[in-house]
Amino acid sequence: MTRLPTYFLNHGGGPWPWMDGPMRDAYGKLEASLAGVMGELPELPRAVLVVSAHWEAPVAQVSSHPAPPMLYDYYNFPEHTYHIRYAASGSPELATRVRDLLRGGGMDCEEDAARGFDHGTFSMMQPVRPQADIPIVQLSVLDHFDPAAHIAMGRLLQPLRNEGVLILGSGLSYHNLRAWGPAGADAAAQFDGWLRESLPGKAQAERDAALQHWAEAPAARAAHPRPEHLLPLMVAAGAGGADACAVHFHQGDFMGSMAVTGFRFG
Repeated sequence: MTRLPTYFLNHGGGPWPWMDGPMRDAYGKLEASLAGVMGELPELPRAVLVVSAHWEAPVAQVSSHPAPPMLYDYYNFPEHTYHIRYAASGSPELATRVRDLLRGGGMDCEEDAARGFDHGTFSMMQPVRPQADIPIVQLSVLDHFDPAAHIAMGRLLQPLRNEGVLILGSGLSYHNLRAWGPAGADAAAQFDGWLRESLPGKAQAERDAALQHWAEAPAARAAHPRPEHLLPLMVAAGAGGADACAVHFHQGDFMGSMAVTGFRFG
């Protein structure tokens, strides 16, 4: 099969694709970008591996449920959003392959046969593939937040790209809910500018070094008090290997005021 690219995508807040009105409208540019992902690929993937910012664990966890349930990991949304369904199947076979690749490279990994889709997966995949006809496996981030470990995780997963598996890092390039909207605009712009200077067009070693030292970037800790929403970028970058990085999506006024960016590797 043709080698697939990897992506870091911004998944947005809560169940936004199932809402109407101002909140849904605020995601218009991001939604259009997500809806275009499959059309950019050389062929339709046989499965998708989502590295979700909404699953943290001390040891890498990979979902192996054949028909994953829904995990409504959000609060104070309309009642109907607690009954939505993204009906893609899981893939126990892919889960085992992920586990074996990580263990084979010296990184522990466990299968979780009960885990359902969290909104880091279903709110992103609804616009990416509304047909929900491609199997999806989720992979956790590590709760010690070590950037090098996440880059190494991605590197171990690189063979999947030649096996018809699309690797998607699902997070947000700005994630500080205590400084959301106009209060976060300056920090978001500073950190976003650093990301767009440090990754696209840079060699693999230079990219990796920048990501490992992300906390030294301008406004880094203001943009990410906890880095769980940035870690999927590091996995995507690791899986991208030496392939070129490019900006896939950029919006300077996300939710009216904040700068966010998504990236493609390969």
